[in-house]
Amino acid sequence: MRQRRISPCLAATALSAALLLLILLHASSSPPLLLWPSSAAPAPPPRAERGPGRPPSFAYWISGTGRDARRVLRLLRAVYHPRNRYLLHLDAGAGDGEREALAAAVRGEEPAWREFRNVDVVGGAYAVDRTGSSALAAVLHGAAVLLKMGPHWDWLVTLSAEDYPLVTQDDLLYAFSSVPRDLNFIDHTSDLGWKAHERFEKIIVDPSLYMDKNTELFLSKGTRQMPDAFQIFTGSPWLILSRSFTEHCVHGLDNLPRKLLMYFANTAYSMESYFQTLICNSSDFRNTTVNADLRYFIWDDPPGLDPLVLNESNFQNMVNSSAAFARRFVEDAPVLKKMDDELLNRSPVQLVPGVWCPNLAKEQSGVNMESCLKWGDINAVRPGRAGERLRRFISKIIETRGCS
Repeated sequence: MRQRRISPCLAATALSAALLLLILLHASSSPPLLLWPSSAAPAPPPRAERGPGRPPSFAYWISGTGRDARRVLRLLRAVYHPRNRYLLHLDAGAGDGEREALAAAVRGEEPAWREFRNVDVVGGAYAVDRTGSSALAAVLHGAAVLLKMGPHWDWLVTLSAEDYPLVTQDDLLYAFSSVPRDLNFIDHTSDLGWKAHERFEKIIVDPSLYMDKNTELFLSKGTRQMPDAFQIFTGSPWLILSRSFTEHCVHGLDNLPRKLLMYFANTAYSMESYFQTLICNSSDFRNTTVNADLRYFIWDDPPGLDPLVLNESNFQNMVNSSAAFARRFVEDAPVLKKMDDELLNRSPVQLVPGVWCPNLAKEQSGVNMESCLKWGDINAVRPGRAGERLRRFISKIIETRGCS
């Protein structure tokens, strides 16, 4: 009997899917290859208390590429709180020297990072193309590591070096204190429009899954039918996921997470579809979905592949949006200083003041304090008007849940 030959494109497609699945299985079953933690420090003085009546905790996945280390550190300072967990990642576009400098800064620049030991840097470099499935593999890897390293956080937040917060962590923790902790904030729609053909019928291969350097994806000559075993949803790639749903994505006992992972391995912009499709096809989770990502951004008309770069002319609209984060920003944009001054009450080199650190933003001997030197109550938050506004907004949008 004659054996059928497999075309090179089909073989590459199968390889992409298999590699993506192997990445997830490796991340969920074994420790990360290398981390630079702040774990050599002594045990933190105050202990975060969990449970009813206490604020929640967030796990932040903050990603960047070459020459993004300074931006990642600035963003880290802007979203830092001792109750949270942080994992920083620079992809293969960054050199080893930049990655080591980021790790050294995490170890040495802020006493709070050393004492609370809640900031880590992924030490191994791997390639990522944000338009391909390697970006999805990176987020799933970060989620798996954060699940292993932090047993008590409630929500996973994905950010990039182009993002910045519109509220303090005291505001965010306060706003989420009354939110059921199984809810997921995922922008989604089943109205695929032009994406049905351009994204899901076309087959792409992402070489960044198997190359050492960030590599652009390529398009296969073949096409495929739209699936009938599940319904595709799409939306924003920026997410706030509950711990229970994150565990389902990484360790799910049914086969749907892995089946979809194989399918989206060969889909362009899979970060805009994988989590949406998984949650909306999961009977245990679809009614925990809130159709919002709590981000502020502006699309051009007609929309391009990226939202517009924000500047000072967008400041008031950002404030009025009731969003928690905004994007995109260029490095050291003047609007970031305005956000630091007027929204976060910090200098670009400070952590954000809160109940947990009473000396920040206060003068001692006529000098503004730039580091936290004395711990306050890390189990209490003091929200401002932005926190109240965000809490009202979230209380309203969580009334409607599910997928349509």
